[in-house]
Amino acid sequence: MKPVIVNQSSWGCLRVTGSDRTRFLQGMVTNDVATLAKGAFVRAAILSVKGRVLALVDIVNEGDSLLVLSERACAATAHEVLERHAIMDDVGFTPIELPIHRAWSTPEDTWTAPPVFESRSGSPDGEVEVRRVEGGLPKFGVDVSDEYFPFEAGLDQIICRSKGCFVGQEVVVRAHARGHANKRLVGIRLSGEGIAAPGTPVFADARPDAGKITSSVVSPLFGPIALAYVHRSSWEPGNKVVIGGRDGVIAELPFTP
Repeated sequence: MKPVIVNQSSWGCLRVTGSDRTRFLQGMVTNDVATLAKGAFVRAAILSVKGRVLALVDIVNEGDSLLVLSERACAATAHEVLERHAIMDDVGFTPIELPIHRAWSTPEDTWTAPPVFESRSGSPDGEVEVRRVEGGLPKFGVDVSDEYFPFEAGLDQIICRSKGCFVGQEVVVRAHARGHANKRLVGIRLSGEGIAAPGTPVFADARPDAGKITSSVVSPLFGPIALAYVHRSSWEPGNKVVIGGRDGVIAELPFTP
């Protein structure tokens, strides 16, 4: 599988300092920062008090500071929310610029590849987008926004349910206990040729208005594929759907041969 180099030097980057930095971020994001080893990173989300996704972030432990990396689409929001909540905490946020890239050799790497703080030319945008969709990695402002809960947006793996309290936790825990998600971001394998336009409705036997497409690409490995929010009545892998007159099949994420 051809490696894809992702240049993320345009991402927002905050250096977080102060004696309360770890405790503060532990209470602000969905994943576990307290156990993060020096040099390691963890992916997380910043939620509203109502449990909606405000930003997707990567947190890197530099030893005497932490880095908060975020896509441009949510970088300003991430900074603003963190500043707003840091009232009595010994914590400071300094925007900085760093060269950042990652190597996505497989679809799974879209979730696990660490940031490398070196300058490197990125692969063409089209190749990056194909690998992102193959991996089922939601893009902020495209596949996830403040309209969605993390358990709807396929972000379960970046939620630590055992670490203690964080902003929005009560809503997430309650929904998880009740199994209360009405829609979920899933993969779809498409028949025919070409992409399905974002916003294209998804139809299913169980529910005519089963969902909508958020991203779609033509993968060299899997052919035409898409990410879509699909209703719980139709989201099981293997279920047949129709998108813009084309047949489709719900698929597990990341996509596999």
